[in-house]
Amino acid sequence: MTSFLTHDGVLAVFLLMAIDAVFPAASELVMVYGGALASGALTHRVDVLGSHTSGAGAYLAVVAAALLGYQIGAIVGWAIGIYGGRTLLEEHGRWLHLSHERVKRAERWFDRWNDWAVLVGRITPVARSFISIPAGAFEMPVLRYNLLTFAGNAVWCFALAAVGWAAGSGYKSFDHDFRYAEYAVATAIVLAGTAWIARRRRTAAPAD
Repeated sequence: MTSFLTHDGVLAVFLLMAIDAVFPAASELVMVYGGALASGALTHRVDVLGSHTSGAGAYLAVVAAALLGYQIGAIVGWAIGIYGGRTLLEEHGRWLHLSHERVKRAERWFDRWNDWAVLVGRITPVARSFISIPAGAFEMPVLRYNLLTFAGNAVWCFALAAVGWAAGSGYKSFDHDFRYAEYAVATAIVLAGTAWIARRRRTAAPAD
């Protein structure tokens, strides 16, 4: 995988992240290694459509490729779920790495978080790859699904690519150049906390 990323750069990031939206494809490694390549600290630099480069532009190119690839993969996964429905999950889920246990877990996840399940899921390791198809099967509205997917995945991609940059170029450079990645992580924590509080309040509210 690292060889693929080294030689094909943003194209590899795009393809691997598209796959990761439906099947686990080590998005953590993809983004961290992509960020390290973008820092210019490694032997190789990022291949951005035939041009080997590094720096902030390369970092943004890696993140942009990840966001686009993942969003396309997430839409494909949602479409599989919406057209296949629960029957697909129950009868053929194992072929999609969605065992009966994982389907039940996903259902509990959506029951617990409602629409926020997608946002929280996209910033949760492993679970992020098992959200797309169930979201379609559970008939989540496509616009809301895409917005929450993009928001959660943006936090994931910016933050992990920044970790790779920091590992490659040193923390001082990271802290100076990419402080906004820290803000993104903080925002994700606040959003998840807000969703949890809102759900607790709805649960505690007396019935009419």
